[in-house]
Order: sequence, then C-alpha cells, then structure tokens
Amino acid sequence: MSSASNSFLISPAARDALQTWLEHQRALNGAAENTITAYQGDLVDFLAFMTLHKADSQGLGALARISISDMRSWMAQTRSADVGPRSLARKLSAVKAFYRWLAEREGFEPTAVLSTRSPKFPKKLPRPLSVDAATAMIDRVGVQARQPWVAARDVAVLTLLWGCGLRISEALGLKGADAPLPDVLRIVGKGGKERIVPVLPAARDAVDDYLRVCPYPQESDAALFRAIRGGPLAARAIAQVMADARMQLGLPATATPHAMRHSFATHLLDAGGDLRAIQELLGHASLSTTQAYTAVDTARLMDVYNRTHPKAAG
Repeated sequence: MSSASNSFLISPAARDALQTWLEHQRALNGAAENTITAYQGDLVDFLAFMTLHKADSQGLGALARISISDMRSWMAQTRSADVGPRSLARKLSAVKAFYRWLAEREGFEPTAVLSTRSPKFPKKLPRPLSVDAATAMIDRVGVQARQPWVAARDVAVLTLLWGCGLRISEALGLKGADAPLPDVLRIVGKGGKERIVPVLPAARDAVDDYLRVCPYPQESDAALFRAIRGGPLAARAIAQVMADARMQLGLPATATPHAMRHSFATHLLDAGGDLRAIQELLGHASLSTTQAYTAVDTARLMDVYNRTHPKAAG
C-alpha cells in the first residue's frame, strides 16, 4: 500500500501533528525538500501501520501508548516488505525524531519508541580514487568550464580536497582573509573540533592561480570561492562539476568531492603515513573512523602477505 493511500488511515489529530512537525523541520532545522518528503512517507506508513495493527484510530493519546511490542511488530512487518536494514534504520530514525518532538509537546514518556534498537548493517567502505584518477579529475575540471576563472576555481577546490584532506564544507568555508594560503591552515571541523592542516605548494599555487583570474574582489570577510554571480560557492555546484567530469572520464558515481578526501587519506597510507597522524589531519574524533580508509588496502596487503611471507608459505 502506498504512502498516499496510507494517509487516509491516519487520524486527523495525528495528521495535523505530523504536518506541524514537518513544517518545524523545514523552517527551523532547514531540512531539504527531499528529506521532508522522505520523512513524510516514512511516518505516514508508520502511523498507518499502527492504526491497522491496533485496529483502532491512532489519535495522539493512542500514539502515546505505543509499546515496545508494537514497535517490534512494525519493524518485523517492514522487514518482511523487503526493506533493507539501512532503509529500516532511516525509517526508525524519522519515527524517533517525530516522537521526541511529539512527546515534549504532548507531555508523555516516549521510552518505548526511543529505546527501539536500530538494525545493524555493514558500513559502506570509502571508495577512494587512484592517484591517476584523482589527477585526471583535476585535469578534467580545469578544461571543462566555459570561463577560465571558473575552471581555475574548480581546480583549486579539488586540489584542497585531495591535497589537504579537507571536507567540501571546510574548503568552501575559507574566507578571503585566508589567502594567500599559509604553510598550515587552522580548520574548525565537525563538532567545533580544531585541527592544523599542512598546505601543499600545489594547493597554494592552485588557489593563487584562481585568485589572479577571479573577477570578484578578494574581501577578507567574504567567501574565498565565489559562484558565477559572486555569492558563496555551493557544495552542490562542485558535486555537479565532478559529476560532469567523471562522465567524461568513465569514472564511477562514487567519484565525488568526498571521495577526493578519502583519496587523500588512502594515498598517504599507501606512502607509509602513520594512521594516528592521518587521523589528526582528517579531524576524525575516532581512530576507527580513519581505519575505515585502510580496509580495502588491508585486504590487498593480506593477499600479498599470504602469497609471499615465509611463514605463510609454510
């Protein structure tokens, strides 16, 4: 049954509460429309299931009495509909977010919902680009833009991602006052965590080349990287630039701005870099996050070990 048909099963009070929460997500939390649509579909399906499961209209009072058993039934039914663990985890996250808000507004205890455990699923391993592919990507974006200054800008951004391991938000958060780039950058990343990042000469030169041809004045408090009309450059614009380039190069859809950051870590590891030092450069709070970068290479190294090490050979 589709979400549209399921909406007729929801009580008016629950429907109104859901719409109010969605507006809250849109207005106060800045959720994107695709996110709002996903939330709405997930929660309509959840509320409709509870109506059918309980054989009664789920007004706000009934929603406050949902039990752990009810939650298990919903998860079992969702899994039986060929919903994978990753998608089920996303749906459960939406339900929990809605319930936190609803419980605070209506004054009930949401423990049964919030204590429901998310299904475990294997994390997707990063897919870094090879050195040749990363180089080809930067070369390609340097010739595909119609305006030379835009091409220089795109090269500078990608060089920062690959050469310094910056997140796209960190690169685009640089201000005019940060240029010319110093030998090291002080970056404030996720959770306000500060780190020091060495700047390669190639990255510094790429930014200098961009600034020389950028038609907009370098203002200390303005974004370093400008969009076509002079405003701050958006991450989606760089994502599109890379999408166009990877089509030309025949690279997979995983060749994204974040893949350039993954490549930074992997190429440092390939060159013998220390895992903890790379953790600091990337701004990872946990070493295990950095270790995810090594998973593919570890498998390759173990294969070499098993074929060549004297002990492995017997």
